[in-house]
Amino acid sequence: MNDLDRAAQALLRLPPSCGPVRLVGVDGHAGSGKSTLAARLSAALGDAPVLHLDDLATHEELFAWAGRLRAQVLEPLARGETAAYRAYDWRLRRFGEARPLAPAPVVLVEGVGAGRRAVRPFLTWLLWMERGPEESWARGRRRDGPEQADFWDGWTVAETRHFTEDPSRPFADTLVREGPTGYDWLPGPGVTAGADQIITHRDGFMSVN
Repeated sequence: MNDLDRAAQALLRLPPSCGPVRLVGVDGHAGSGKSTLAARLSAALGDAPVLHLDDLATHEELFAWAGRLRAQVLEPLARGETAAYRAYDWRLRRFGEARPLAPAPVVLVEGVGAGRRAVRPFLTWLLWMERGPEESWARGRRRDGPEQADFWDGWTVAETRHFTEDPSRPFADTLVREGPTGYDWLPGPGVTAGADQIITHRDGFMSVN
């Protein structure tokens, strides 16, 4: 069993946090590897739904999506209902048709700010990709190419401001470091001594690759 399988089993043993759903946040700097981690963890969970916060943000509102997330996703899931959110088209600069999001046993919320204060009360666990901002942003710029340079210039300023005003990392339950053959799962600042710490060790969040 690899580290992702152990993490998936550990998450499934946690109590639901948003109605019947175990809502798991995957946060970190842009370009840190959140989307890749979420995709791999989703596969280990049997194709668990992944909500990308980029679908709720806009060019004008990079971080002013908390209201949309709550109304379109969190509140319906908390009632045990299938949510429906309209995804933003970054090329057409408008929201598209509604997409369903079922109240699965685990739903992953991936994106910068997934662990912000407006979301944390709904989360059962918060993962933080442990990669620094400069390295993450450089990876993101290489990925997106020079045509997105202006966007990245504005993004880094906005992201720095967001995490200064509403940090996520201090509340992370697990810090995830990408290694050459897998991930290292380390106890985060949000984990206190006691039962939560025991869960972290026992369930495989401390695997060393």
